[in-house]
Amino acid sequence: MKPMIHYPLIMVAVALLGAVPWFGSDVLTQFGINVLLLTVLAQSWNIIGGFTGYPSFGNSVFYGLGSYGVAIAMVQWKLSFGVGLLFGVALAVVFAVLLGLPVLRLRGHYFAIATLALAQVMTAIVSNVELAGGNIGLVLPIMKNNILFYELSLIVLAAVTLTVVWLTRSRFGFGLIAIRENEEAAAVMGINTTLYKVLAFTLSGTFTALAGGVHAYWITFLDPESAFDISLNVKMIIMTVFGGSGTVFGPLFGAFLLSGISEVLATKMTSVASLFFGLVIVVAVVLTPRGLVDLTHRIRTQGWRYFNHNIRTHRL
Repeated sequence: MKPMIHYPLIMVAVALLGAVPWFGSDVLTQFGINVLLLTVLAQSWNIIGGFTGYPSFGNSVFYGLGSYGVAIAMVQWKLSFGVGLLFGVALAVVFAVLLGLPVLRLRGHYFAIATLALAQVMTAIVSNVELAGGNIGLVLPIMKNNILFYELSLIVLAAVTLTVVWLTRSRFGFGLIAIRENEEAAAVMGINTTLYKVLAFTLSGTFTALAGGVHAYWITFLDPESAFDISLNVKMIIMTVFGGSGTVFGPLFGAFLLSGISEVLATKMTSVASLFFGLVIVVAVVLTPRGLVDLTHRIRTQGWRYFNHNIRTHRL
């Protein structure tokens, strides 16, 4: 059964979000840019992790490649921001295809460990590339236009969300879900699992790279440690799982909710903020293993028995 998508409500939500920088303060707009970009990352990870079932810890590499694509194009080659975005996406696509073919043959924790190592390897490589500024990094031209970056972030979020909607209704998306549920059975049914996985990895990397490129130009400074920050990958996974991986709206709910709470904690109680995402992992795994989207359905049908069942399952 295909999920019901309320398009009028989506259009209203997009319109309201688009109006935020025009009527809100600069602080709210800057916070909005961060939230939107994190949501793009969560939704992008949802393609490979939620629909395909491959828990990638390497999406931060795509983020870094997108960032450096913009930085190198604008600083070293004196090209436009748009060309830099395309260059960053091209780098991400090439990386996804070349590395995806061997890495996606691994499964489970072997795949997770392999992708985790990719971020560390890329940090070391870029730190020794003079074109990328080495360890010092690159300083991009200053563009003081928060409204532009906000709207760009919203456009990328809308694009990746529409892509996820398409996945829920397309043969390609059904193939990814079949791979997630039982890869051997999917192959027997005639699905080219290698091709499907590489395409999913590439799609995920494309939108992640776009988010990285927008963020790089917004903050105007880039270095290897921040570009390939593995903690960013952890955040996108937590937000997706907390909201509901493999769904359209789960990553959106998870990213918006957790970003807001994290921002408040960082402002009011800095020491608690660092522990927040660790606590979210525990709560999500124990109480809502399928995310907030599934929780709303389970509460209506099972009530509090749903939580009792999960607690007993984890022997708490």
